[in-house]
Amino acid sequence: MKLNLINSPLKADLELIEKELEKSIHSDIDLLQEASIQLLKAGGKRIRPIFVLLCAKFGTYDIHNVKNTAIALELIHMASLVHDDVIDEADLRRGRPTISYTWNDRVAMYTGDYMLARSLDYMTNIEDPMAHRILAKAIVEVCKGEIEQIKDKYRFDQNIRDYLRRIKRKTALLIAVSCELGAVSAGADEKTYRILYRFGYCIGMSYQIIDDILDFTATEETLGKPAGEDLRQGNITLPALYAMEDTQLRERIFKIRENIDTKEMEQIITHIKNSDAIEKSYDLSQKYLNKALVLLNDLPANPAKKMLQDIAKYIGKRKY
Repeated sequence: MKLNLINSPLKADLELIEKELEKSIHSDIDLLQEASIQLLKAGGKRIRPIFVLLCAKFGTYDIHNVKNTAIALELIHMASLVHDDVIDEADLRRGRPTISYTWNDRVAMYTGDYMLARSLDYMTNIEDPMAHRILAKAIVEVCKGEIEQIKDKYRFDQNIRDYLRRIKRKTALLIAVSCELGAVSAGADEKTYRILYRFGYCIGMSYQIIDDILDFTATEETLGKPAGEDLRQGNITLPALYAMEDTQLRERIFKIRENIDTKEMEQIITHIKNSDAIEKSYDLSQKYLNKALVLLNDLPANPAKKMLQDIAKYIGKRKY
C-alpha cells in the first residue's frame, strides 16, 4: 500500500499544511524566497506532519492548533536537509539541484537558518511551555548530530553504536518529537504522549536504516543521486559497517576517499549489495518496527492507531 492511500483520511488537513508551508517561507528577499521554494518544491513524504496529525488524534483534535506544530517540525526538518547538503557537498536532493549547488554554501546556510527561525515563529502559537522545552531540546540534539556527521566523515573505524547514536539525532529524534508534540498539542495524557514518543523513535530508527539500505540497492533514478553516494562521501552507514566484517572488503572500504576511482567504487558497492550486510540491516530495521508495533498495543483503539500500524508496515517494505 502506498503512503498517500494510508493517509487519505488526512488529505484535507495535509493540503492545508502544504499551503501553510508555502506561506511560511515567504520572504521579501527574492534570493531567500527562491532558495526556499526550490527546496519545498523538491517534495518529500511529509512524514513528520503526518505523525503530528495522527498522534493529535489521541487528544482533542483541532487542525488549526495542531497545524502550527506540524509546520514547525517540517521546517526544522527542511532546515536540516539544507545544512546536510552543505556538509555532504551534495549536488542533488531528490533528483533536483541542491540550494548550495544552485547558488552557494553561504546562501544555503542562511536559507536553512531562515527556515529554522520560521519554525520557532510558528511554535509561538502554542501556549504549553512543555512543548517549547521539548522542541528546544530536540533542536540542540539535531545540531549535535550535524557536528557528529562532520566529525565522522571517512572515519571507518566507528562501530554500530556510533552509527545508531548518529541516526537517532539525524532522523529518529525529530520523528519521535513529532509524535510526542502532536499528542501534547492536543492535550493527550502523559502516558499516551510518552508511548507515542517511543513509538516515533523506533519508527525513525527503522526509517533511517531503510534509507541507508536503499542508498546501495535502489536505482539512481529512484534515489535522485548515484547509488552508494553516502559511502563515497565518507558517511558510514549500517550496510557498510556489516560489510566490513569481511576483512578484505574492510581494507578496500578503508581506502575510500573523495577522489576514489569510479570503477573501484562501483565494485565496492556491488560487493556490499551481494553480501549479507543488506539482509542483516533489514533484520535490525525490522526489530525496531516490531518494537514500535508492540508499543501501540498500549494505546486505545481508534482509526489513528490503525493508520500508525499501517505506516509502520509501509516503512518496513518501502523501496524508495
